[in-house]
Amino acid sequence: MKELNRKVFITIFGILSFFMLLSLVIINVVYYRREYENVSRNLTIMEDRGQRFGLFGLPGGFGFDRPDEDKPPRDVENMMIIDYEVYNVDVVDGKVDNIFNIGNESSDFDASGVAESILSKYSNDTMKIENLYIGNYSFNKRANRIVIINDSSIALKLRGMLLLSILILLVLEVVLFFLSRLIAGWITKPAREAFDRQREFIADASHELKTPLAVIMASSDELVANEENSRYIKNIKHESDRMNKLIASLLDLSKLEEGVSKDSYKEENLSRIVEKTCLVFEGVAFEQGIEIDTEVEEKINFKCSKDEMERLVSILIDNAIKHSYEKTTIMAKLRKSKGAIVLEIINSGDPIKEGDEEKIFERFYRADKARSRSENRYGLGLAIAKRIVKNHGGSIKAYSKDGKTTFRAEFK
Repeated sequence: MKELNRKVFITIFGILSFFMLLSLVIINVVYYRREYENVSRNLTIMEDRGQRFGLFGLPGGFGFDRPDEDKPPRDVENMMIIDYEVYNVDVVDGKVDNIFNIGNESSDFDASGVAESILSKYSNDTMKIENLYIGNYSFNKRANRIVIINDSSIALKLRGMLLLSILILLVLEVVLFFLSRLIAGWITKPAREAFDRQREFIADASHELKTPLAVIMASSDELVANEENSRYIKNIKHESDRMNKLIASLLDLSKLEEGVSKDSYKEENLSRIVEKTCLVFEGVAFEQGIEIDTEVEEKINFKCSKDEMERLVSILIDNAIKHSYEKTTIMAKLRKSKGAIVLEIINSGDPIKEGDEEKIFERFYRADKARSRSENRYGLGLAIAKRIVKNHGGSIKAYSKDGKTTFRAEFK
């Protein structure tokens, strides 16, 4: 259930964050485009206006050419130069002659030096608008005139808008985080309640079944077997034993799914736990013609529940024994790798069917139902193993390759 709630939360948070980020990106792109178009329009209008009207729209004067009498005046009502530093530079014989400023003027902007640099780099008519976030100036060069716009004030506005957008995004991300958690909790509430009811039912039913089962098992032990009833008594004992194991597994799984407080975990020698558990199963494996070998790094300590880790290794070793071919070796490995503790149980036997790698960890899932029933297995062992691993903040997976099946648990 925690996994479902986490996935729903990540999905909602991701979608909301994406659209929020997209909106702010669009706003900044539109704002940048508007400034870019203003610069482009002003470069073109000022160049044309300077040639035809003179500075400040006065016919002729100040070294400007008189307007062409046959052409109507250009509409300059939409010019936006009040916030810009615009410099009109007269060029005579390839050299800077006069410089006229329109709008604000910065003491640190060397218009003459910029004009000379443009003349030295560009021989043909050229208009260039730099990246307005980081550019120094934009210009429009013609044969006898250069229009230059100081981009520093524009860059300051654009970077300010970008910074404001980032701050807004950070604040909204915090709001979206808590909002997503609230929505995720609301969406998963029915599923959580149903899951809790199911878990409570399994736990209560298992507890209720323990008493009558104990009576049945005790009574069967007291029955006197003869030729007529020995087979029935044997069946009663066999099925009672199977049911007892099932109830115990259900209670264990229910308890593990409730979660445990990590405050109860203690620093344990995991290397010793793995070695000891493998030693316990050597006799069982030997009876089936199977060997157990270990590759365990010494003194690997891990904060955990000792009982649960012993149960985990037992389940994986027992599962490997049941699925191994005769005269093969089961390898139990424990090592540290890239800051994580890795436990691997490897056996040679029938491979896991493709597509079953995740299903085998589900409750009551059995790949071979007939075989599982004959071996008194209900498909709860690996579900318990997965829950133990998750309770310890780890992950577990299984896969088959080159005739070997590996169960890998990783703890960080």
